[in-house]
Amino acid sequence: MPPVFSSLAAFRQAFADGLHAMLHRHAGLGVYILVLANAANDPALWPRLRDALAERHYHHAALISTALRQGRAVNEPEDDLMVFLKLMAIGFENLNLADARQAGPWEVQFNPLRALRPPRASGAKVEGLRQPFNPNGFHFDKPFLAKEVFWQGELLGEDVSLLYNKFPFIPLHGLVVPSKAAGLPQYLTPHWHGYAWDITQTLGARIAGFGLGYNSLGAYASVNHLHFQSFVREAPLPLLSPAWRHNGGDIGYPVVCQVFDDAISAWQCLDELHERGAAYNLVYLPGRLYVLARRHQSQASGAPTDLQTSLGVNPGWYELAGGVTAYARQDFARLEAQGIVEELGRLALS
Repeated sequence: MPPVFSSLAAFRQAFADGLHAMLHRHAGLGVYILVLANAANDPALWPRLRDALAERHYHHAALISTALRQGRAVNEPEDDLMVFLKLMAIGFENLNLADARQAGPWEVQFNPLRALRPPRASGAKVEGLRQPFNPNGFHFDKPFLAKEVFWQGELLGEDVSLLYNKFPFIPLHGLVVPSKAAGLPQYLTPHWHGYAWDITQTLGARIAGFGLGYNSLGAYASVNHLHFQSFVREAPLPLLSPAWRHNGGDIGYPVVCQVFDDAISAWQCLDELHERGAAYNLVYLPGRLYVLARRHQSQASGAPTDLQTSLGVNPGWYELAGGVTAYARQDFARLEAQGIVEELGRLALS
């Protein structure tokens, strides 16, 4: 087992050190945006990186402003340039850090920087659960993303890249991309389901709170390149509350949730969902899988609610696991449990 995965302390230290080193080694907008979003999402990281981030912000702003006034092209990816122009409009001194609170059983977070995230495939009209991998589209093997890799190497017999999430919404948020160069589409097979099960169990035994999230196509997967989202949590996701019926309690969850404690039975469920063409979100935890079948993102369920409109969120595995992300401070303050229940209910299969 690589040392970075030996303990929570080792993983957390490597995660922070990698962000610090990335910011000082690479001058591009993409790295700046990634480090800024990760630091703003973690109260322990922000004091360490704030001054360096402020200096970098004003440096980029001066260069870009000059180039635009002179009619010169800015040599940066278009997505990164658009995000930074929004950051310039906000102003570094006006940036808000992430915040969180409870609304009944639900987790509500204020994460304004995530509102700047390009939609990519999560905002596209997607038909079916499987689409061919597009080498000309956005994917995780693009050369410019190499500097965003936190760790890569062999893990349980597979070549794995662990990238930082550019717009994180959970602690120690990463992207686990197996066989990155193979160009695998975002579609689970028995092999990759079993692999996700194994690494969650293996790493979870060393890193307390480790888990993986997965969005199928049609369930707001943002990139059609096989990947899982890694996270480490001190507090369990709302989905794990013993009060819910799927955990043995008395309260029904707004979306049907099936829970499996062995990989084979879990795969049988996923295989059935593939046969039906049903979109789904997954949460892998050590020795357990939570399966949330839901409406396909192309299916509308009536007019958008105030909650849906104000958030502008593409609800993936985190939202279906009980987390709601607000982009505006007033929405963060006003969200209540009943509205969240109703919105989740709109995602349930009829």
